[in-house]
Amino acid sequence: MIEVYSWPTPNGHKVHIMLEECDLPYKVIPVDIGSGAQFEPGFLSISPNNKIPAIVDPDGPEGKPISLFESGAILLYLAGKTGRLLPAGTAAKYEVLQWLMFQMGGVGPMLGQAHHFRIYAPEKIDYAINRYSNEARRLYSVINKRLAASTYLGGPEYSIADIATFPWLRSWKNQGVELGDYPHLKGWFDEISARPAVQRGVEVLAQQRKPLVTDQAREVLFGATQYKKH
Repeated sequence: MIEVYSWPTPNGHKVHIMLEECDLPYKVIPVDIGSGAQFEPGFLSISPNNKIPAIVDPDGPEGKPISLFESGAILLYLAGKTGRLLPAGTAAKYEVLQWLMFQMGGVGPMLGQAHHFRIYAPEKIDYAINRYSNEARRLYSVINKRLAASTYLGGPEYSIADIATFPWLRSWKNQGVELGDYPHLKGWFDEISARPAVQRGVEVLAQQRKPLVTDQAREVLFGATQYKKH
């Protein structure tokens, strides 16, 4: 059984959804990132960047255990393990992979900054809020244009590119976006939201998530704790 070290964030949801879509048995080990659990030595041994999610698969390649961090790498591993949600053909595979990288290099980092400066930053900086809100809208436009021409992000079939991107767009309001401004994206979003595996995946650990309202939680995530040697 795969062990999943996670928390109910967009990156955590990617892996929860993938596991549900692939019908893989898994056990969730909560890593409360607001309390600093991500800095515990046991977790750092499998996720040296102190970020969730991470997995341990006791039945890895050649039957040997494997641990992985970084949500994109985990999606690729699970796709390879199951032969699902990533096309086998070279051209089709790279069509998916470019949109997976688009999420990892653009959607996640930029929307994360939009969340930070719009919601979590201790002071409101207009330049930063405008910068990342505008970038969020630009990224939504890129996705909307793609989905005007393609059923799914990676092509005609649902794939890990959709699984990676969808959780980040669930917080569109917090990003200063109106979903109705992007009709092709909204149709895709509604369709994926209705998938049973997706619904199960976003509920994993959902009851344990707490708003980051305390100074301690904010300091753990955004303050000096991040830069200590652990």
